[in-house]
Amino acid sequence: MEKSVKISRNMFITSALVIFSIMMISGVLTILLPAGEYEREFIDGRTVIVEDSYQTIEKPNYPFWRWFTAPIEVLWSSDAPLIITIIVFILVVSGSIYILNKNHVIEYIINKIVKRYSKQKNVLLGLMILVFMLLGALMGIFEEIVPLIPIVIMFSISLGWDDLTGLGMSLLAAGFGFSAAIANPFSLGVAQRIAEIPLFSGIGLRIIIFITTYLLLFVFLRNYAKKHQKEVVDQQIETIDYDVNTSKASKILITIISILFILILISGFTGFMSGLMLPVVGVLFMVGGFLSGLVVEKSISKVFKDFLIGMSNLLPGVILILMAMSVKLIITNGKILDTILYNASIVISESGTVAATFLIYLLFFVMNLFIGSASAKAFLTMPIIVPLADLVGITRQTAVQAFVFGDGFSNLLYPTNAVLLISLGIAGVSYFKWFKFIWKIQLVMFLLSLLYLYIAVKIGYGPI
Repeated sequence: MEKSVKISRNMFITSALVIFSIMMISGVLTILLPAGEYEREFIDGRTVIVEDSYQTIEKPNYPFWRWFTAPIEVLWSSDAPLIITIIVFILVVSGSIYILNKNHVIEYIINKIVKRYSKQKNVLLGLMILVFMLLGALMGIFEEIVPLIPIVIMFSISLGWDDLTGLGMSLLAAGFGFSAAIANPFSLGVAQRIAEIPLFSGIGLRIIIFITTYLLLFVFLRNYAKKHQKEVVDQQIETIDYDVNTSKASKILITIISILFILILISGFTGFMSGLMLPVVGVLFMVGGFLSGLVVEKSISKVFKDFLIGMSNLLPGVILILMAMSVKLIITNGKILDTILYNASIVISESGTVAATFLIYLLFFVMNLFIGSASAKAFLTMPIIVPLADLVGITRQTAVQAFVFGDGFSNLLYPTNAVLLISLGIAGVSYFKWFKFIWKIQLVMFLLSLLYLYIAVKIGYGPI
């Protein structure tokens, strides 16, 4: 098994080229589109747009060479704290996983599971998908599952499947759960609060959406896994000789992961430490890695050296994250973000109810290319969309659902999404290989989303 989380050269080059192209397109748009902005107010600790306040402004002096320096400039932008948190998080996780893999701790746990349940693969597949989807649908967990992805990938390979199946059971499942939200506080919760409708209302239709999404993903991954199944030699699993200290280290790791899941559950249902969960998850995984490493290696210097090696393996991912985050900075500095929103709102306001709903969905789908954060996007766009929905006769609940769909499913498509980039880096999978893997099910989910939105319009999906 691989001992490190490492981004391959080909994966880095292809991802960097794709993101660089998006950066340049964003830069060209700052030249082609007129500059404009809405007035903003600071309410309850959040900046929100003032309705009907858009006005064109003089184009800012934003020279083209700053398109190229944007990946550095993001480090002192308003998003800098979030970006630095994400970077530190993925480096800490990478270092911790290197320690665990070098000492065969994760491999030991996985082989125990495979030995016991290898005859019930479809049951295991269904349960894994369900767990990760529920984390996304109920608690909005997405970034926090990154440390678990290499574990699930190794689990997948041990069962005779491949790395894409492992990504499907973890990343794809969490992303689809986030999109088929039942009580996701970051997308659904924030959008409903801004739309002034009861929190987590409309749950009946959303449960149906979740169930159908789960069944679709299960069938997709089951068929893919069956097609790419490799024979697993049971005898090899049984005869691997592990050090007794590896068993002790695995118990430590299982305890740490159990604590992690409990904290995630508490945070998801109560909001406790919700803003601190990413660093907390990173610290817990580092503690698990160091303690497990010390039990096996019995040398803090060796463990720390392994930690640094693991961190260095993912340094190219830092460059990709900075490039991805710079896309938003470019269109913001060019003062065209509000222009895009304003022109989209004009088209929506002149459309019929069904067409307007689809356009709202497409607006959020496109906006997610530039702004990855669900809550940030909700605060930026929902104050514009809610009155438009009232104007054209769309229920606010339907508008919220269009936001949830548009924000969610595209997370797994765009190379500007930091979680997707790091997850692909962990798996050693190029963006193009990933896109080839998911484009069919993404297309089906896109069409299914349109169908659900059509139904929502026709039934007057409420309560408001």
